[in-house]
This record gives sequence, C-alpha cells and structure tokens, in this order.
Amino acid sequence: MPLVSILLPYYNNEKYVFKTINSVLKQTYKKFELIIIFDEYFKIKNNVYNKLLQLKKKNKKIKIILNKKNLGVAISRNIGISKSKGKYIAFIDSDDLWNKKKLEIQVNFMKKNNLKFSHTNYNIINEKDKIIGKFNSPKKITYSKLINSCDIGTSTVMIDRSVIHLCKFPKLKTKEDFVVWLRLAKKNISITSIDKFLTYWRSTSGSLSSSIFQRLFDAFKVYNHYENFNIIKSIFLTINLSLYSLIKKIKIYN
Repeated sequence: MPLVSILLPYYNNEKYVFKTINSVLKQTYKKFELIIIFDEYFKIKNNVYNKLLQLKKKNKKIKIILNKKNLGVAISRNIGISKSKGKYIAFIDSDDLWNKKKLEIQVNFMKKNNLKFSHTNYNIINEKDKIIGKFNSPKKITYSKLINSCDIGTSTVMIDRSVIHLCKFPKLKTKEDFVVWLRLAKKNISITSIDKFLTYWRSTSGSLSSSIFQRLFDAFKVYNHYENFNIIKSIFLTINLSLYSLIKKIKIYN
C-alpha cells in the first residue's frame, strides 16, 4: 500500500478542526501521515495546540509543523508538501470532513487508472454538519473548461508525487488552488473525478471563500498575473467565472 501524505493547514478554527482530524483518523485506509501545519505561532500555548500535542502523543501518524509567523494557507500547504513523504498527497481544510472510505476509494482509483490527479464529488454542509447541497464534479476537466469554471474542491483532491513540482501554491487569500489546477491542466495532466460523494465541504458565513470582493480580486489576479491574460480578457473571465459560480450555487441549493 502506498503512503498518503495528508496536509491540513490550521489557523483560528478551533470549532471544527478536531472534527476534521477525527474524520481523517477514522479512514479505512490506514497507511497515511497527517501533517498539520499550525499557523498560529503567537498562540503556541493555546488550547488547540496543547490538544494537538496530546493527539500526536497518542497517534504516530500525526506530525505537527509550527510556522514561526502567520504565513497563510497557501504557504502552509507548500511547507507541508516539502515535508511530506507519501507517494500521494491529499489536502483537507480545517473545517471540512471526509467519508471514512475516501482515501481507500481514491488510492485504488488512482492506481487502477494510472492517474496523477483525482478529485471527488462533494456534499455541502452548514455549521451544524447538515447537508444543504451537493456538487457533482465533471468527470473530465480540460484547461479550456477549467479556466471558466474552477469546479475542483481542494479537500477532494489527491495528487501523485511525480507532479508535485507543479503544485507550488501562490500567496493568495482565495483561488490559490485554482492557479495550481490550471498549471496542471496546461501540462495535460488528466483532471479526473470520482463519481462518489466522499468529501463534505463546509459553508460558513465568515470564511474567506465567502467574501465576494476577495474572490473577485483574486480571480482577476489569477487571470491577469498567473495566466498572463490582458486586462480586458482578465476582467471578462472574472465576470464570467462569477456568473458561473452564481448559477452553480442556484442549482446546488435548489
């Protein structure tokens, strides 16, 4: 069985993080390391850090990396990647959850189909863990499709180490994952979805991903700075992506 490295960046999310960790530790696939990147150095003596240390003592699968200053989720993931040892890299955000068979199904799917990248369908849950929507990911996503849609949830993703050199996350508050998925798609890496709901993505009112202005600003930066489109095309694509996201939300929640 290949080792899976699971990267979990943590910052100021005590309410959900231990539910997230528990959903990882309950996986039926047991050959994994859970790398928690603790991005609250100035709160090193806080309750969460102490609980994490206690968990680490009980479970040798857990590793804790302590950032010396607040670096953000993107840089934290990059640090986690640099310290990982697995053949496969999986990502989970500190408020999301996994189905207990997520790793088992995904590793087998990757091996059977000789894939470098896979992602899954996901349920959308609220702050009380109630399912409020579902998203069916497209089976195959090309660069031309992805540039207009950004249909991949980070907590659903598993990547083969052989392409990890393409997975440096840029320092953006949102859409940092979008840059990486586009980079992989441009290299003709197959972006393939598993037609199973194996991930629970949490929608919270205070999350960065819920800030409309921040999403618009970062989407424009993805197109203009990272994809090198001119200003007019970048504005057009930003508006187009926003409309697509709005339509998607209407379909999901109705």
